[in-house]
Amino acid sequence: MKQIPNVFTLLNLVFGCLAIVFTLQNGFIAQTDEQGAPVLDIPEKIWMASLFIGLAALVDFLDGFVARLLKAGSEMGKQLDSLSDLVSFGVAPGMIVYQFLRLSVAREESGLDTSILWMMPAFVLPAAAAWRLARFNLDSSQSYSFKGMPVPAVGIFFASLPLIYWNVNEQWINDIFWNKWFWLALVALFSWLMISTLPLMALKFKDFSFKNNMPKYLLLIISALALVLLKWLAVPFIVLAYVILSLLFKNKTA
Repeated sequence: MKQIPNVFTLLNLVFGCLAIVFTLQNGFIAQTDEQGAPVLDIPEKIWMASLFIGLAALVDFLDGFVARLLKAGSEMGKQLDSLSDLVSFGVAPGMIVYQFLRLSVAREESGLDTSILWMMPAFVLPAAAAWRLARFNLDSSQSYSFKGMPVPAVGIFFASLPLIYWNVNEQWINDIFWNKWFWLALVALFSWLMISTLPLMALKFKDFSFKNNMPKYLLLIISALALVLLKWLAVPFIVLAYVILSLLFKNKTA
């Protein structure tokens, strides 16, 4: 019984590995624009990576829930959880960034001859995630609040981007996603958020009163509205709202 939560944790790891597989199995496909000029794109199969990162997030929640239910929490489980999170929410999103950086660079003039160094910043994301998780394991004060953005939140943000790319039929989305500076800026921002000590709320409740959990309830309301109104664009908006609410109500996030 004590190993059941660890099975969920290892399932998180397996889903992360599958996300990496579906990300890296995609090559480029040749298409033509409205003028008939050849352009490059990534096959839609990469959205499967988003699916498996989402499944990893689900079992990541369930392993903690099952551990509390069975009173089977352990130091080994804590370490396994961080190792699995690094793969599913650090390495797998880093590979998504790598592929979109490849696409962005390849679409430029003479882009196919560009050095691989332009894609290397993608690996800063898993490195920052590793730093964040190691620090978390050494800090026992982050039960009801976090210092820096939690790695699963970053993973979910990046997992939403392929879904947006293939489901939001707007040219401005394509223009942004084909810009390498957009991806480099995201890597810099979210890497900094992970290694920072900004006080961000954990979605755990000591009680269910509105007074003591105002930012959490506001986030739930904003999330519901965003899902209805923004659909595929909701996840980045929710992550932004999470950061802003945490900082606005930093005295209530503990």
